Amino acid sequence: MARISIHTRKPLILLIACLLGVTAGGSSSDAAETSSSYNYSFWGETVAAPDAYEASGLYDGVSLGTGSFKAPNDLHVAKDGAIYVLDSGNNRVVILDSEFRLVRIVEAFEHDGAPDAFNNPQGLFVTDDNHLYIADTGNQRIVHLDAADKLIRIIDHPQSELLADNFQFQPARLVVDKANRIYAMATGVFDGFMEFSSDGTFTSFIGANRVTFSPSEYLWKMLSTRAQKSQMVMFTPTEFTNLDIDSDGFLYATNGQRSDNVRKLNAQGNDILRKKGYFPPEGDVRFTTTDGPTRLVDVDVTDSDMYSILDSSRGRIFTYNGDGYLMYVFGGLGNQFGEFDTPTAIDRQGDDFLVLDKALGEITLFRTTEYGRTLNEAERSYFSGDEEQAYALYEKTIDMNANLEYAYSGIGKALLRQGEYAEAMKYFKRSEDRNHYSKAFLLYRKQQMREYFPAVMTTLIALAAIVVAWRKYRNLKGRRKVSSIEQRVV
Repeated sequence: MARISIHTRKPLILLIACLLGVTAGGSSSDAAETSSSYNYSFWGETVAAPDAYEASGLYDGVSLGTGSFKAPNDLHVAKDGAIYVLDSGNNRVVILDSEFRLVRIVEAFEHDGAPDAFNNPQGLFVTDDNHLYIADTGNQRIVHLDAADKLIRIIDHPQSELLADNFQFQPARLVVDKANRIYAMATGVFDGFMEFSSDGTFTSFIGANRVTFSPSEYLWKMLSTRAQKSQMVMFTPTEFTNLDIDSDGFLYATNGQRSDNVRKLNAQGNDILRKKGYFPPEGDVRFTTTDGPTRLVDVDVTDSDMYSILDSSRGRIFTYNGDGYLMYVFGGLGNQFGEFDTPTAIDRQGDDFLVLDKALGEITLFRTTEYGRTLNEAERSYFSGDEEQAYALYEKTIDMNANLEYAYSGIGKALLRQGEYAEAMKYFKRSEDRNHYSKAFLLYRKQQMREYFPAVMTTLIALAAIVVAWRKYRNLKGRRKVSSIEQRVV
């Protein structure tokens, strides 16, 4: 089976590989097929990696004492560690404490003096003060409840000149910033996320998708069967598939366009995601014409600009650092512990991961291994400016996984901040980080100039003085010789 690399960094190699029916990026075995733990080298080859996370718990509605979950579609871990599960098929929100003990179930709320219920809700968000926002999709509204499950506000039928007269509001996912502005992903909306003010008024769209595609994407469509083509994303503006928000108010979004699968949006809707890694942050680099490219259905952003994306096509979670380097991969589709049928949502509880399976109605808990903890702490140390700690942790990471090329760049950056430019250049060269290598080289050259400039200038001045003195001596000696000759003649 021909393998196709999705990236265009080496378009000529890609085209030849596709035409000849060989694996792009080399003929080595594909670790992505044989292991849930792997990474990609600078050249796009899959390389073995230690497990960063291991499955340690499995929870369903029966074991939690809530009755079976039915097509749960979203989950959220609150600031206090409480876990909110959106049991969409049962039209309820199940709330657990940080130890997976049942706290309460929200099935209805009082509205205008009468009970009101949800209808096929698809998304939820919990603020730092435990206010609950629910995308009540079937009822075409957003429901805002306080920490005591009392109704604060219902947002429905938004009015604006930006919306068509026949617009039907079907919110599917949402987040809320610290100013209580709501950003909602709505079904059938191609203009971006819908932004609502704190009082529930629709104000604008943000982050509209643009129509883009890569040459390899186009080629893959040409080589696919009619059935495969019917399942592909068309070259039209696409809807977002999910979103999350960081502590600074930046939106992280996933969408159906593989060429721009993950975005970080500022207040103006511009994508400011750093993409300095070996490959864009979009999941698997290599895929077959059978399974096709990744389909991202969720994104979770945590501290230190690290973020994770969930690929429903293969059931894998990919975590990237703030520069866009792939840190680790875990998960997969299957029947074993730690694998999924239809993963639909992810969130973190501290350093642990929770993955929600829609088809099985289960939550899988993943905990870090020593390798995963070390790598996470290395990123946090570098992000906070603790170069010495970052250096030590990256060194420890490399001892456990020599294939993690970007970790060498992490060591180089730590050395760069410490002014060890020559040593940093060695690590940047090892990681193929050419931009930082050039920066280190320029700084090293300036450092050398500052260090040796006084000695060089002193030597040059001394040489110049010697030359001037020598010339004066020769001139003086010449004048004396002429004077002696003249005296003899007289």
